[in-house]
Amino acid sequence: MANNSFVKTGYLTRFILRLDRFRISLWLVGLTFFTLIVPVAYTGLYENQQERDAMAVTMENPAMIAMVGPGNIENYTTGVMTAHQMLLITAVVVGIMSILLLTRHTRADEEDGLIEMIRSLPTGRLSYLNASLLVISGVSVALALITGFGLYALGIESMDLEGSLLYGAALGGTGLLFAGVTAVFAQLAETSRGTIGWSIAILLFTYLFRAITDVSDEALSWISPLGWVTKTEAYDANHWGPIFILIGVSVLLFILANYLHAIRDLERSFLPSKPGRRTATRFLQSPIGLAIRLQRTGMIAWAVGIFLIGISYGSVLGDMETFFEGNEMMEQMFQLTEGGSITEQFIPMLLIVMAIMSTIPPIMAMNKLRGEEKKDRLEHLLGRAVSRTRLMGGYVVLSVVNGFVMVSLSAIGLWSAGTAVMEEGLEFSMIYGASMSYFPAVLVMIGLAVFLMGYFPKYTTLVWLELFYSFIVLYLGGLMQFPEWVGKLSPFDYIPQVPSEDVSVMTLVMLTVIAIVLMVIGFIGFNKRDID
Repeated sequence: MANNSFVKTGYLTRFILRLDRFRISLWLVGLTFFTLIVPVAYTGLYENQQERDAMAVTMENPAMIAMVGPGNIENYTTGVMTAHQMLLITAVVVGIMSILLLTRHTRADEEDGLIEMIRSLPTGRLSYLNASLLVISGVSVALALITGFGLYALGIESMDLEGSLLYGAALGGTGLLFAGVTAVFAQLAETSRGTIGWSIAILLFTYLFRAITDVSDEALSWISPLGWVTKTEAYDANHWGPIFILIGVSVLLFILANYLHAIRDLERSFLPSKPGRRTATRFLQSPIGLAIRLQRTGMIAWAVGIFLIGISYGSVLGDMETFFEGNEMMEQMFQLTEGGSITEQFIPMLLIVMAIMSTIPPIMAMNKLRGEEKKDRLEHLLGRAVSRTRLMGGYVVLSVVNGFVMVSLSAIGLWSAGTAVMEEGLEFSMIYGASMSYFPAVLVMIGLAVFLMGYFPKYTTLVWLELFYSFIVLYLGGLMQFPEWVGKLSPFDYIPQVPSEDVSVMTLVMLTVIAIVLMVIGFIGFNKRDID
């Protein structure tokens, strides 16, 4: 009987690979590219050990230890520098990759009825879950090997084969671990939103717990899986023990997920859902009310996360002068100039990053309409006294308000922490006004999502490509010396860098007009096209 539970697992594995081959390729290419490009940039910027040692001194800042983890500043080679400053952040992104990919083929497919259809075929009860786990495991192993051998192939003196393979193994192990976490929550949670929410909550908790313990009591960071990643000390001590712990815990989570999946009924969960009202409120009977009800948990989680990110960035402002003093890479990366305080010149870069991150929730809110369409739920709404304009308008209003709230919370978080750590404090009106100047760029991104929804619904994910492009070009533009026109392809590049630059009202108005035009065109297209 047990053997029958895994029938056709190999066939389903190939099926999932075929479905996700493009998505998986994008993840692997993106992660590998930005893993390999950083040590090359470091090699060009730090020509000798003295310059690297100067950089190491700035990394002793408690705020930086909380952000990227501890490192061996006594042996700060290019390899150690790369692992110290990039490994943990990249591991977090790998964790997000595993969560999204695995949720797609566990709870999400179960919601859509795909697993029920597959179960009707001669397949085992546990076949589809294990096929999904095999795919993510294969992706994690491929990422480990590609990045490991890729880093070694760069030929940088301090980046030997063992350290490179350990670096890749840490990324692969993180992917396996959070695949296991997601597989368990796919059995516990009732919906795909719940699965993603709980899994990302665990990811954020492990990061925050590691950040706190790395500063207060480094021994306690062994409790956090992300603490295991930093404990590998790639290119330095090269500890393989944490990798075996990552793999061991992943196997235990895989086994637990299989057990839970075997004993539960299809489309049921172990975490009970909260009973709803007997009758819907008047607000819930409107399209925008329904949209808010469907997305409120995610919006609250993102609001808390964005606020915490603002606080974490603001906590760094107290030591900016020490951090940047004599640091050629940072001065080039953030394009610092003489005259004016370093803090004032650094704040715009923080605002850009926070504005781009604040754009994620409103785009998710807007693209939720496409998700409902693919699940054939829009027909039930449009078959009643609900127009297409009113339906899309509800999601647009929700997205715009969502973006406003996220940008505001990021500014409040930055101001509150920055004021606490700086001697002279920060002026709230300056920080809030500078942050809100990016709101028109957020509106343009929402407008792009609406436009794609209206005319090219199958390509709504392209808006994520534009957002990712904006982050890379604007965050690494100074470091990589991109031509000026490259940045102009992002709406965020047109925003004046307050407070070091004056606000251009005309620029903000033009971006707002562009956003409105994109939305209007999107509404026209949505009203004319067929609903899938």
